[in-house]
Amino acid sequence: MRLHPATRSALRAPLDAAGKEVIEIVLPDGEEYKNWASLMQIFDALLANKCDRKTTLVALGGGVIGDLTGYAAASYMRGVPFIQVPTTLLAQVDSSVGGKTGINHPLGKNMIGAFYQPQAVIADTGTLDTLPARELSAGLAEVIKHGAIIDAVFFDWIEANIGKLMARDPAALAHAIARSCEIKAEVVRQDEREGGLRAILNFGHTFGHAIEAGLGYGQWLHGEAVGCGMVMAAELSCRMGYIERACVERVTALVAAAGLPVKAPDLGLDRWLELMEVDKKNEGGAIKFILLKPLGSPSIGSVPQEHLLATLAACVG
Repeated sequence: MRLHPATRSALRAPLDAAGKEVIEIVLPDGEEYKNWASLMQIFDALLANKCDRKTTLVALGGGVIGDLTGYAAASYMRGVPFIQVPTTLLAQVDSSVGGKTGINHPLGKNMIGAFYQPQAVIADTGTLDTLPARELSAGLAEVIKHGAIIDAVFFDWIEANIGKLMARDPAALAHAIARSCEIKAEVVRQDEREGGLRAILNFGHTFGHAIEAGLGYGQWLHGEAVGCGMVMAAELSCRMGYIERACVERVTALVAAAGLPVKAPDLGLDRWLELMEVDKKNEGGAIKFILLKPLGSPSIGSVPQEHLLATLAACVG
């Protein structure tokens, strides 16, 4: 991962001019480390260095680092400023924007956290030059998601340009990042604390979070689980009569072209249901899904048990 010299200067100049001390806290990246122990490492360093309310935390890294740092900032002394500097595609198009922060729990992903907005988000697309191919694909899952739920024209563009995106064409990536941020920012503007509309951003996540927790955090990247989860959600949308089979095939083909898995792991039926019952969207014990009705337009609600079971049977490899 490389930061452009101008980005480094923009980050350090205000600190150097003010004679501020910079304390570096190095954390391991990966969903398996987005936990209480890593959070305590941040608090330990802040307290050991007698950091006060004027301290600003800078999250330099992927989505896990951003979520951890944001939650630490929301909690330390009941709130200190923080800045997001996302260095992965997934973080640049999704997790750094919107103010969701938190950690995972063994029983559920992102179930402990806070809504806390950063002072700024600085996305240096140059960092994507050194991003591992698997991480690039994981980020494309969230790009595809934005087109699928909000903007069918953008979905068409992704289909037409997936080769350029996979080849890291700078212009294609810049457009994908900009449009994704526009879509997410508009949704968050209308519903910052996920009282209703913002839940549509979880398309593919009910299945995806179950995959991550069921396999053990870190076995699949978040974007890989979301990509597969979108295929499952499209299948469920079709079984509900919301979209045609051809639409499911389009979603599946695009997810596969992005280098993401399209067949879900066999967690066992009872385990699948148990994991999906631990989800922030659920109400009154009913599992709620984000579905397509049609492509480019989302629907939120519960589904008949027989359709869910049929979807699991069709999608589990």
